[in-house]
Amino acid sequence: MAPSTKTVLIPIAHGTEPLEAVAMITVLRGGGADVTVASVETQVGVDACHGIKMVADTLLSDITDSVFDLIVLPGGLPGGETLKNCKPLENMVKKQDSEGRLNAAICCAPALALGTWGLLEGKKATGYPVFMEKLAATCATAVESRVQIDGRIVTSRGPGTTIEFSITLIEQLYGKEKVDELLSVLLVRPNPGEEFTFTELNQTNWSFEDTPQILVPIVEESEEVEAIALVDILRRAKANVVIAAVGESLEVVGSQKAKLVADVLLDDVAEKSFDLIVLPGGLNGAPRFASCEKLVNMLKKQAEANKPFGGICASPAYVFEPNGLLKGKKATTHPRVSDKLSDQSHIEHRVVVDGNVITSRAPGTAMEFSLAIVEKFYGREKALQLAKATLV
Repeated sequence: MAPSTKTVLIPIAHGTEPLEAVAMITVLRGGGADVTVASVETQVGVDACHGIKMVADTLLSDITDSVFDLIVLPGGLPGGETLKNCKPLENMVKKQDSEGRLNAAICCAPALALGTWGLLEGKKATGYPVFMEKLAATCATAVESRVQIDGRIVTSRGPGTTIEFSITLIEQLYGKEKVDELLSVLLVRPNPGEEFTFTELNQTNWSFEDTPQILVPIVEESEEVEAIALVDILRRAKANVVIAAVGESLEVVGSQKAKLVADVLLDDVAEKSFDLIVLPGGLNGAPRFASCEKLVNMLKKQAEANKPFGGICASPAYVFEPNGLLKGKKATTHPRVSDKLSDQSHIEHRVVVDGNVITSRAPGTAMEFSLAIVEKFYGREKALQLAKATLV
């Protein structure tokens, strides 16, 4: 580990909000931090919210004597309650505070954990809207900022503010220059909190029977925020989302070494029909998708049947373009690979829908991408309800 590397602890539990945890892990690791993901349960595997499984690096019980530059708590229920009731974690966070090191929390965790432990008294703090009264009851000054810094404590509101929150933590650890590097890769929303929009051409009705059946493939080095944002948001919308691993193992290690667990292997669902097949990206993960003949054939059949398919980040460039899936279509992709698109007229757009094809750019556009899919299946009102609930 380089002498300047900062160490970060992210504890997780059953019922942790996965999008918050994964976004923190990936952004902080992307910024150069040495992040330890620790389960407060008796095993490293946890059942996070929305049926998403995560695997920690270690058990918290094995590292209670370790010292970190930052401890950051994700939200989610009942995960936030479990973190609050974890005495070893409480002791670590209180020691962190007394010794002048950084603590941070998001969603319900500022009120449930930091507030209950007495660390917010007299401090400005924020949290998920329904926990604001509880936050005020801890003698904190509850504010509605998307991210709030007071001394050595940083708090934030929910899934839709997690990337901003994580970038703030990088600035606290490393300074503004590192933040500028990250922003060019993540493509964070320039207008967070405002109503989300997307570009649509050749408007087509996306149909389904009863419940949308959606396939989200993942592969080694898939971009974790993009994958989890899709699953998290679409399952909140009550779509039936199947996470399918390309390869021979359900456990997949993403581009920033977050450990994800699929529901099935792609081989097991290759003959099934889906209303949408949608790919996360990853500059190394997308080429792995492209080399999977079975997945490419599924996408070609989807296109031939005039059924929706989509991709974010490097997937449009590496998977769709070489296989003729963008012929006659406007699309966008990650800036680093946008030169691979034969039609570059829409590469600056954050989300592009052209008929049955939806594309997007980066982790920072993943929630808009996911909400645009919700809108195509369920309508604008449902998408806006979800955007509000997740604080996009």
